[in-house]
Amino acid sequence: MEITVTLDVMLAKRKMRSKELAAIVGITEQNISLLKSGKVKGIRFETLARICAALDCQPGDILEARARP
Repeated sequence: MEITVTLDVMLAKRKMRSKELAAIVGITEQNISLLKSGKVKGIRFETLARICAALDCQPGDILEARARP
């Protein structure tokens, strides 16, 4: 099973830029970019909770489990 990040979709739905989210969450724009691209191996629950609070969403709205082909 593979976990994909759909943060860019939620940002678009909320009409929010990565820069704004980074400022609210307290992490760098670079880290938001890495997260959006799926190039991270993990995320702290605290960071995930802050992102969800800023976007008014649930973790399942920005993380998706997919079966590997």
